[in-house]
Amino acid sequence: MSNTPFIEVRNLSKRFGDHEVLKDISLSVNQGEIISIIGSSGSGKSTILRCINLLEEPTGGDIIIDGQNIINNDAAKANMRKEVGMVFQSFNLFENMNVLNNCMIGQIKVLKRNKNEAREIAIKNLKSVGMDQYINAKPSQLSGGQKQRVAIARALSMNPKCLLFDEPTSALDPEMVGEVLEVIRNLAKTGLTMIIVTHEMQFARDVSDRIIFVDEGVILEQGEAKSFFKNPQKERTKDFLKRFNSLSL
Repeated sequence: MSNTPFIEVRNLSKRFGDHEVLKDISLSVNQGEIISIIGSSGSGKSTILRCINLLEEPTGGDIIIDGQNIINNDAAKANMRKEVGMVFQSFNLFENMNVLNNCMIGQIKVLKRNKNEAREIAIKNLKSVGMDQYINAKPSQLSGGQKQRVAIARALSMNPKCLLFDEPTSALDPEMVGEVLEVIRNLAKTGLTMIIVTHEMQFARDVSDRIIFVDEGVILEQGEAKSFFKNPQKERTKDFLKRFNSLSL
């Protein structure tokens, strides 16, 4: 892991009408670092991710990715789209395309790869998540866990420097959660920079370098993963983690 920040968020705020969802959020993510963002539903976790890749336009603040401020900078924004991948909780696969084409289309349209190269890269990444035997299947023929593994392969096929995961298991049946978490665990060993919004506390503890706890739109506490769970400092953090005290922390 490098000590060079790949992502810096400075004084980020986000309003939806009169509702202030994010209040003065500042964080940095080093190259090769794995960050998990945790917190109650509605705390602003997913909005942070969606602001980082400008799916939501921030109300205020700066977002620096790979040394470039992407706010009001079309060239930096275009570069960010190539460098930062996103895995959504609802998969966001193209229902009219088979698995292989889902993993090729972005490479061809955005990265301007030719079809042969795109196909080769797509199959390699589908194989890495155990989905290469389903290349001709449509999303409607797949389970939720299979769809999410295809979505991860699609994101990897863009050769991102960083992957954002927005609650990647929340739409899955319990028996499918493990297979997706295992794929992400394996990815964590590759040195890829990752920010993961998750409710899976044991997974967050085991896979992350650092935990960020968001509460009511602010970063209330953060720290190295294992010490964060063993010794939370704030009363609100302790209260939040009580719900997960069945974990062998």
